[in-house]
Amino acid sequence: MLQFSDLPALIGGISPQQPAVAVAIERLLLDSRRVETPAASLFFALRGPQHDGHRYLPELYRAGVRQFVVEAGAAPPGGLAAYPEAGFLVVDDVLATLQTLAAHHRRQFRLPVFGITGSNGKTIVKEWLAQLLSPDELVCKSPRSYNSQVGVPLSVWELSGRHTLGIFEAGISEPGEMVRLAEVIQPTLGIFTNLGTAHDAGFASSEEKVAEKMRLFEHVDTVFYCADHPLVHAAAAQQLPPAARAAWTRHRATYAAGEARWLVSIEESSADRTVLRMEEAAAPPHTFTLPFADAPSVENALHCLAVLLSWPALEPAEIQRRLARLQPVAMRLEMKQALNECYVLDDTYNNDLAGLRLALDALARQPRRLPRTLILSDVLESGLPEADLYARVAALLPASGVARLIGIGPGISAHHQAFAGLQTQFYPDTPAFLAAFRPDDFRRELLLVKGARRYGFERIVAALQQKIHGTVLEVNLDALVHNLNFYRRRLQPGVKLMVMVKAFAYGSSSMEVANLLQFHRVDYLAVAYADEGVDLRRQGISLPIMVMNPAPDSFDTLRQYHLEPEIYSFELLHACLAAARQAPLPPVHLKLDTGMRRLGFGEEDVPELGALLHANAALLPVASALTHLASADEPGHDAFSRGQLAAFARMVPRLEYALGYPILRHALNSAGIVRFPEAQPDMVRLGIGLYGVEASGQEPDALRPVSTLRTTISQVKTLPAGHTVGYGRRGEATAHDRRIATLAIGYADGYDRRFGNGVGEVLVRGQRAPLVGNVCMDMCMVDVTNIAAARAGDEVVLFGEGLPLIELATRIGTIAYELLTNVSERVKRIFVAE
Repeated sequence: MLQFSDLPALIGGISPQQPAVAVAIERLLLDSRRVETPAASLFFALRGPQHDGHRYLPELYRAGVRQFVVEAGAAPPGGLAAYPEAGFLVVDDVLATLQTLAAHHRRQFRLPVFGITGSNGKTIVKEWLAQLLSPDELVCKSPRSYNSQVGVPLSVWELSGRHTLGIFEAGISEPGEMVRLAEVIQPTLGIFTNLGTAHDAGFASSEEKVAEKMRLFEHVDTVFYCADHPLVHAAAAQQLPPAARAAWTRHRATYAAGEARWLVSIEESSADRTVLRMEEAAAPPHTFTLPFADAPSVENALHCLAVLLSWPALEPAEIQRRLARLQPVAMRLEMKQALNECYVLDDTYNNDLAGLRLALDALARQPRRLPRTLILSDVLESGLPEADLYARVAALLPASGVARLIGIGPGISAHHQAFAGLQTQFYPDTPAFLAAFRPDDFRRELLLVKGARRYGFERIVAALQQKIHGTVLEVNLDALVHNLNFYRRRLQPGVKLMVMVKAFAYGSSSMEVANLLQFHRVDYLAVAYADEGVDLRRQGISLPIMVMNPAPDSFDTLRQYHLEPEIYSFELLHACLAAARQAPLPPVHLKLDTGMRRLGFGEEDVPELGALLHANAALLPVASALTHLASADEPGHDAFSRGQLAAFARMVPRLEYALGYPILRHALNSAGIVRFPEAQPDMVRLGIGLYGVEASGQEPDALRPVSTLRTTISQVKTLPAGHTVGYGRRGEATAHDRRIATLAIGYADGYDRRFGNGVGEVLVRGQRAPLVGNVCMDMCMVDVTNIAAARAGDEVVLFGEGLPLIELATRIGTIAYELLTNVSERVKRIFVAE
């Protein structure tokens, strides 16, 4: 492992002070708010026009960070004496040093690596390629759109020895940047998506920009691109040898001239799919169906399809199966229901002229026959004079059916005359629009919201969605990271972390949670069944995954998707050995029963188990042994828990002796991490604690609630004295009239029927309101007599801040796990970050 003392020889700089305790560097840290493993983090004090990382050194030191890279001439606040236990590396350029360290890390791995560049579609192509290749490969990829001079090094740092493929995107805004990113990524394969107007202002010409982007591919074996983009095709011909060019085209003349490897013919295009034919010399043509019809998605998918056709041992039928499973990437052009029967096509990600064309094309393809409105910010980085730019924007709108334009920003407002013939409104900035916003101004229309990031158009989308009637589970990803860090700080150095994402990640959506955990570098994930692990692999999750309940008929699936089974009985072990004799299996995990008395090998089974493992040591690798504490959260059973830990400590060495090598050991769950810190041999398993429930009860205020279940009031009625509401006439107004609000949630959404008849409460306008009558399938009723302002459309909280899960679970005699996991998958999940 890399030590701080190794850095001067590897990346240069001078170290005036070494850390008091040598700890291996595991994480690169740029943001003082994201401290996860402080002792193992290396902080880079980056400086920018409005930011100076050196200001945060005292805060980071207090948080436990002890390794810093700082810039020459920028003395740490208080001087070195203020950081007696810390190590400092002084360099001329902190960003360049970050990139040099990431490049060194990349050189440690010999594996295929894709570098992806272009103006649009980089992130989508990366995510789709990871989805498509994940059945065969363990993929390391850039998180989200980490493609900048800072983001690329952080992405590449995630590479580890378990990965078999890397996929990283690279974005640039001026000359000289790509050569630095190429040195970090060191791609062996490349994809050039397309060339648009983004960042034109940083280059003297489009030719200069494409030539700069092409520098990513100077040492690659193959580059995939579309030959129908003239500048891209010309640059590839000039800068790449013929053997490295893998182009596809829609033009037969280009194909016939030998300038493209594949000819694409669109045979059918409907609202939701595209049927196309791919021809390649000396190979039979193949027909594929894409689950998309809009032009950007088709082009992105074609880049991926070209890669799949070149990938070893992939048959066309298997390629089609994978294409059919492609999932949209929820980062732009997202359709959302909005107020007053409106729909929002949300593209608040960025705004350039090429991106606007793509978004307008998507708008034109929408099947809903509604009037179309465009909410557009200033178009940035076009490289065009503003008068020419907005004339071009205006010329694009008629073909998309846009009848109304709301322009936001000084540039578009100054050129309002370009949009004569449209219904228009202009505002200098987003706050001015929001100040004038009236919900009744939008009714039964389709709205394209297209804004540059600096304009914060997500606030406009939120305003347009405010009055939606519906039930959602809001998952706060920042709270989840906070809870993850709470438990990480309680781990001994070197102890690994396995996180449970079974049961739909305790109701929070396994995919989103797993993606976040992969970015934050947990060591293992655990799921209940093989199909849960398959779903994660298909979405590009490459972390090791343990399957807790593998069925004998799932071993082929476990093998195909690199899923590691938990073995808890001799019957299952023999079935596993039989499967391993047919073809190698991934490593297994041995479940030892020390007192839970559900599943696992007992202490009396160890001699037979050890003999069987010894006889088959070369056939079946073992990754770990685990046990489960029955009452880690209850102090009254501590003697029993320690007895379990003692039994586990006796059993594992005997198994290791039989195997002939050490294995990971893990026994602690969320409560155990807090209550038995001394029992952390190699790994711990984090479950309900990640999701905001501190099961031990020792630090109830240390965690943040991750999930908030929200619904809306459908109607408010007066229930006269003596009358009843709901099935069985259980809800009654006795001596006085009562105001009853009907909520849009019921037991089919996972809201427990035991909350009925006054047992449960909800929050309406911040006040508690008790349930009235029985919980119905799709609705329930609450008493809002004392909440005079309650109205139809008001938001209602069923659990979350102010209404904790543990309290609600206690009311109905259950546990918080049940309330979380019962939330139906028909309830939409919304993910938020602060």
